[in-house]
Amino acid sequence: MCGICGIVGLGQGYRVDESVLQSMCRVITHRGPDDSGIFLNGHVGLGHRRLSIVDLHTGSQPMSNEDGSVWIVYNGEFYTHARFVEELKARGHRYKSSCDTETIIHLYEEYGLDFVQRLRGMFAFALYDQKRGRLVLVRDRLGIKPLYYHQNGSRLCFASEMKSLLQLPDVDAKLNRDILPEYLCNRFVTGSRTFFEGIQRLEPGHMLLFEGGKTETRQYWSLAQHAQTDKRQIDLDQAVDGFLELFRESVRLRLMSDVPLGLFLSGGIDSSAICAVMSEMVPERLETFSVGFREQEANELDFARLAAGHYNTRHQEIVLSSDVFFQALPHLIWHEDEPIAFPSSIPLYFVSRLAQERVKVVLTGEGSDELLGGYAKYYKTLLNFKWGRRWGYLPQGIRRAVKAAVQANTGRHPLAYKLGRTFLARDLSLDDLYFSNFSVFFRHELPDLLLDSRLSGLDPYAGYHQELAALDGRLALSEKLLLLDQKTYLHELLMKQDQMSMAASIESRVPFLDHHLVEYISSLPAEFKVSGTTTKILLRKAMERINLPRKILERPKMGFPVPLDKWFRQEQKSQVQRLLFDGRLEARQVFRMDSLRKLADDHFTGRARNGDRLWSLINFELWARRFLDREAVAGSLAELNEQAQHRSEA
Repeated sequence: MCGICGIVGLGQGYRVDESVLQSMCRVITHRGPDDSGIFLNGHVGLGHRRLSIVDLHTGSQPMSNEDGSVWIVYNGEFYTHARFVEELKARGHRYKSSCDTETIIHLYEEYGLDFVQRLRGMFAFALYDQKRGRLVLVRDRLGIKPLYYHQNGSRLCFASEMKSLLQLPDVDAKLNRDILPEYLCNRFVTGSRTFFEGIQRLEPGHMLLFEGGKTETRQYWSLAQHAQTDKRQIDLDQAVDGFLELFRESVRLRLMSDVPLGLFLSGGIDSSAICAVMSEMVPERLETFSVGFREQEANELDFARLAAGHYNTRHQEIVLSSDVFFQALPHLIWHEDEPIAFPSSIPLYFVSRLAQERVKVVLTGEGSDELLGGYAKYYKTLLNFKWGRRWGYLPQGIRRAVKAAVQANTGRHPLAYKLGRTFLARDLSLDDLYFSNFSVFFRHELPDLLLDSRLSGLDPYAGYHQELAALDGRLALSEKLLLLDQKTYLHELLMKQDQMSMAASIESRVPFLDHHLVEYISSLPAEFKVSGTTTKILLRKAMERINLPRKILERPKMGFPVPLDKWFRQEQKSQVQRLLFDGRLEARQVFRMDSLRKLADDHFTGRARNGDRLWSLINFELWARRFLDREAVAGSLAELNEQAQHRSEA
């Protein structure tokens, strides 16, 4: 895995400043500590940091074709590249390496912009065609690898991480305030916008062309195109056959490596499924890694040990305290470039650091929940709509009375709180029963939270609505929910996976997100994924066939819990008070501080569970201090790694 960056200006009069390009490269050294390189040619500059995985000795970048007319900087893995080598050699192309990067260049030479259809893997890269004066930026179909860009007039710059673009003298770290409603409600920002004004991300399945000073973005692959309403007419057993064939192939492809590899093993069905298939293919003993907390209610290590013992892996664990967790937070916000959406990012970094001591590549279970319907929110929403339609037949007066009674008692009674998140108290719409129901802050709370009335009037679900509009209206509701999460929620999870693993200089691969497998799953009937209160039906049936331990098959999903509620009431209470109420956040003129004080007091006294809300707020403030205020952080991640409890081989 690698880090890339570059600057392309228009016209021969423009000259790339080598010192700026070097600075852009240097700040992402963690993405590629093994090697670095730059290509400079007047108005074009390409930079690369390399984490050597395949072809360790001759795969340095930037890389060119035979005559130096096409150059590339590449981050990712093209798993099926070897299948094209003989064909390309027969067409006259001469190879100087055996790495996948060179095959991409030659495919572009042969097939033009259609070359991207032949790529199978995870990737983000920039290709510069000197003869055409064309820069091509490409991002993989699911968005596994990141790519950001900034355009200023006739100059376009790109990088794997936004902090690299912030090295440009004319790019300021300035908050894009319009994203705040979406961030506060949904944890993250959809589409191409980012937290920084002037910096955009290339969306999954897209390519960007910069030629003659003009920028054009094209979508070359779409999930919606493969979610046809006329599903495959097969039974569940046949679907399992097809799934297992593609899943095994996906895992096998992701074993491509010239360095040691392992597996993040949580003890859930997703990572255990990968472990089961890997154990069929890897002759040596598997290396597996897990992370947990001292708090038993937030600890999955027993299940990870069960899976490790069942498949006889060489298993290692790391256990985190709340102090180490929060001391690492400012460092890891810098790595993520934006406020950290998911608390699980922090343990993900530490288990990546643990794995990096023994391997250089890990496989992970990311993507399974969004593809196969693994979250309880899916069946809860389906049941809400099912019973809500029937409830609608009752007289309006009865419905109004029940709604008023539930809403009046929501803050006083636990049952009323739960009923307040059902059709009894909410409108029968995706906004109310899905987007808002599982959000951090509710849309109606924004005016009391944000000082700027313009911001509080923005629709925090506009990105969701845009994605919905692109879907076939005839799709089943469950399919719409999955596709929405695949385009939005999953994207943020993948950014967490990339940035936290790369912070530890380790490559992570996601077998569930091979696009052939994704397209196959999308073509299957909805009831093979979620039915009633049963989730991941297809995966569970498939894993029964290969004898996954029954305790893992039947265990409820924990979703990598982090005990924020407890920490914020006890050992980290002073941390919350300091970050939110020492005057610096108030001086930013973003939030109504009286609302924040009530929110914190309600949590401290036990009147409410506001852990997720406090998490979003302190992450915003820490992000602002690191990027807007350019505040340095005392200590180092290396010191924190030493403080984390490390359990040796189990």
